Amino acid sequence: MSKVMVSLADDLLAEVDAEAKRRSTTRSAFLAAAARRELARRDDGRVAAAIARSEQRFRSAGAFEASGLVRAHRDTR
Repeated sequence: MSKVMVSLADDLLAEVDAEAKRRSTTRSAFLAAAARRELARRDDGRVAAAIARSEQRFRSAGAFEASGLVRAHRDTR
């Protein structure tokens, strides 16, 4: 396990320590759990932008049928 040094405002650190104590855990465990939750969150703005880009690409791709794509691929072999 690695150790890191972070800087937090005194009032934020006091809140972290109070909440860790309330939960009967350590400061490190509390901050690790908070980091895991934050990393697991989806960035809905980024996801929406990626979906919009994909939709635009499909609109400009035109119509196609899977059977035609498979046939074309087989013909190139």
